[in-house]
Parts: sequence; C-alpha cells; structure tokens
Amino acid sequence: MLNNLLLQSMAQPGGSWQGILMLVLVFVVFYFFMIRPQAKRQKEIQKFQDALVKGARVVTQGGVYGKVKDVKGNIIVLEIAKDVCIEVNKGMVFSAEEPAENQKKEAEK
Repeated sequence: MLNNLLLQSMAQPGGSWQGILMLVLVFVVFYFFMIRPQAKRQKEIQKFQDALVKGARVVTQGGVYGKVKDVKGNIIVLEIAKDVCIEVNKGMVFSAEEPAENQKKEAEK
C-alpha cells in the first residue's frame, strides 16, 4: 500500500519535489521552535553557572536551596543549613533563589 502511494506521488508532475520541500519545511519549523530555543536556554544556564560567586543563593536541580560558600573549579560548596555544607557539581545549579523581599512583593501584587 505504501509503495502504491509512493508510486502515485512520483507519477504526478513535481510530486517528488513536493515531498522533499515538505520535509525541508518540517525541519525548518522544528529547528526554530525546538532546537534554537533550547540552545539559547542552555547558553543562558552556562553563563549563569560560570558567573557563580561566593555568597550567591542558588537552587540545585534536585531542589536543594543553599548559599555558595566556595567555588573550586567544577565543584561548588553549598551551605544548606548552619554549619552544614555539601559539595555539588556546578552543572547541577540551575537558578538563583529569589530573595524573600521579592517573594513578598509578588504576593502583594
């Protein structure tokens, strides 16, 4: 059945070009709506991770909130409670924690 459809499309004038054009169009749409935004987001995350400094409050991918105590190459030492520190791979830190003042202002709006 698939062979019959393929043969019918080839028999029509310009049928093979329409198929190729449709495939290229699908790839272009896929690129602009899926690949490009993801690459842009990944660059932003990488820029954020490279700019981490001592004292920043961050959230890890696992949902652990903490304060950066030290940055050693690809490892970050996070203080998650008073005198409780953990070492985390820099690649697992994805966002900065919003300060409590900002959260209160958002709630009031």
